[in-house]
Amino acid sequence: MVARLARRSLLSAAAALALLAPGARALDYPTRPVHWIPPGGGANIATEYVVRAAPDGYTLPWGGVSNAINTSLFSDLSFDFLKEIAPVSGLVAYPLVIELDPKVPARTIAELIALAKASPGRMMLASYGTGTISQVAGELFKMRAGIELVHIPYKGGAPLLTDLLSGQVEAANVVASDLPHMRTGAVRPLAVLSAKRIDALPDVPALTQTFAGYEAVAFAGTGAPRGTPPAIVARLNRDVNACLVDEGIKKRIDDLTVLPLVYTPDAFGAYLAAETEKWAKVIKAASIKVK
Repeated sequence: MVARLARRSLLSAAAALALLAPGARALDYPTRPVHWIPPGGGANIATEYVVRAAPDGYTLPWGGVSNAINTSLFSDLSFDFLKEIAPVSGLVAYPLVIELDPKVPARTIAELIALAKASPGRMMLASYGTGTISQVAGELFKMRAGIELVHIPYKGGAPLLTDLLSGQVEAANVVASDLPHMRTGAVRPLAVLSAKRIDALPDVPALTQTFAGYEAVAFAGTGAPRGTPPAIVARLNRDVNACLVDEGIKKRIDDLTVLPLVYTPDAFGAYLAAETEKWAKVIKAASIKVK
């Protein structure tokens, strides 16, 4: 739900900016609606649709971390995301948090690791599903900590949260928008997985404070079919970034516990490549397979 609300706000704001931004007549773009294609089939269906679209700036992907993961997760993709989608801009990042059932006797990451080492392979760590950022973030945590936790994949966030709240699972990687349950003590946040603490959870440390360089976020960004004119890519980048720094949109983003990702096309392309490489190593080391 949070992702859908954030997406709706950003799409509407970016569409308005695209119509009103200066220089539209000089570039003669856009002259008709621009279509942002939401994920489908784990982002693969939507991405393939954009890859095959005309490179004219009117069909854009809502891409990001799923594409970075899927590049290594699926061996039969008919496209190469990094080669066939020209990066335009980042959009938003959804910070992840390691949360515990409050009955688990651990109040710090160090205590969680000690519990896991005392009973290897017995504690559970749930995720939104096999091959999601929620899972690979957990696998990277297990590798860095040198612990064994049983992965419990769910089909999305709602059933995972239901079981976490009812004590059916002991720990999970979830998006930080689950603030009400954290604040009431229904779940216990141990660490955020972004590169630093987040304002919404000032007392919760970042996991990178325990494991230097650790970072895992569910990020979104956009691009265009390879071959899209550079002037259109630059125009899209300018308008998306204008949206992300707009005070009204920033307030909406903050309310949703979402972080803006303001990048140049080249910087966003480098970020995508780095994330793809990072998760490829985790997928291989953890032998993650999709059925």
